[in-house]
Amino acid sequence: MPFSLLKYGLNKDYPFEQNADLPSPSALKPHYDVVIIGGGGHGVATAYYLAKYHGITNVAVLEKGYLGGGNTARNTAVIRSNYLTSEGVKFYSESVKLFQGLSNEFDFNIMYSSRGQLTLAHTDAAIRGFRQRTEVNKHFGGKTELIDPQQIRELVPSLNMNPADQPVLAGLWHIDGATARHDAVAWGYAKGATQRGVELHQLTEVTGVDVDKGKVTGVQTNRGKISCGCVVQAVAGHSSIVGAMAGIRMPITTYPLQAMVTQPVKPFLNPLVSSPALHCYVQQTGRGELVFGGGSDPYPLYNTRSTMELKESLLAHAVELFPFMTNMRLMRQWAGLTDMTTDYSPVMGLSPVENYYLDAGWGTWGFKATPICGKTMAELVATGKVPELIKPFSMARFDTFRQVNEMGATAASH
Repeated sequence: MPFSLLKYGLNKDYPFEQNADLPSPSALKPHYDVVIIGGGGHGVATAYYLAKYHGITNVAVLEKGYLGGGNTARNTAVIRSNYLTSEGVKFYSESVKLFQGLSNEFDFNIMYSSRGQLTLAHTDAAIRGFRQRTEVNKHFGGKTELIDPQQIRELVPSLNMNPADQPVLAGLWHIDGATARHDAVAWGYAKGATQRGVELHQLTEVTGVDVDKGKVTGVQTNRGKISCGCVVQAVAGHSSIVGAMAGIRMPITTYPLQAMVTQPVKPFLNPLVSSPALHCYVQQTGRGELVFGGGSDPYPLYNTRSTMELKESLLAHAVELFPFMTNMRLMRQWAGLTDMTTDYSPVMGLSPVENYYLDAGWGTWGFKATPICGKTMAELVATGKVPELIKPFSMARFDTFRQVNEMGATAASH
């Protein structure tokens, strides 16, 4: 088999793709049918689905930095659908299904790895909550089970079953849990969109939004003014700031979210393991690195700095789960920005400004929603009708008191 692979790789007829790179930078046109603010996963996914499935290609994706360089590059690449509400489970279950086929659709490997996610229960109250989540997940298409301590030992033999004197009583085993390369997802969507005529403009910052009589007419950038038929806002971490340019006050507060990773070691941990009680989750990458994450910082801030305080508390909890990791070396630490709504669910769909569409408020779960968010937002732009799947996430829910409460549904809680 290795010889056959080598022979194939050295074959002069090997199908090498000449146009694998993104198009070279170009001048901005004076008008686009659709302007998408934000060149992260959500922005390029929306552009891709607009071009591929709706034939809308006069689209400009404007990114103030570089492709996927914001929160798309700063997350821990977890994919799952084990949420609390029926609305959330249905939405994220569809996203998981799309993720599973992206490599074939792109003809580009996103390194999707189905590994499962194990969330630990340390109290009877947590077990009751897990029972509810299990039934909601099963009913709406997710694959989730409640498992006992013996099953947990079999899944993760190296786990300390009594961390910080809080014995593990049960686990929420989410079979659909997975990971993928976040940068590969962004590049796959961007490649597919630009090949169909979409323009991706990096280093292009939106500095203003033009609104006339309640309707968006264009955007102002550091490279000039553009008129457009509609705007899609997809700027995780700066949703309130960009929304304010259009005169929209958003129910969002932004917090830093920190994570860190060790040097690589031999594989020993396949599932993603999290403990809401310890406010910590641990996963091992395909390269052998151990990734640690927790909840958002407890104060609003527009800064992606790392802190020693968070590092010490997070690693102390991680070592409680896996004591033998005490002497491992930390390789790097980083942070992203999380736009949190009061009910911990996103804001998607229409806005108070006509033809200005919102893709915001993703908190700590934006990456896992990338495919379904792009697909539904593209459908909204192309048809003018809000897809049923995202109707519950309208910003109007805060006026009608119909919140979709997902508080505590993250891997490490909030």
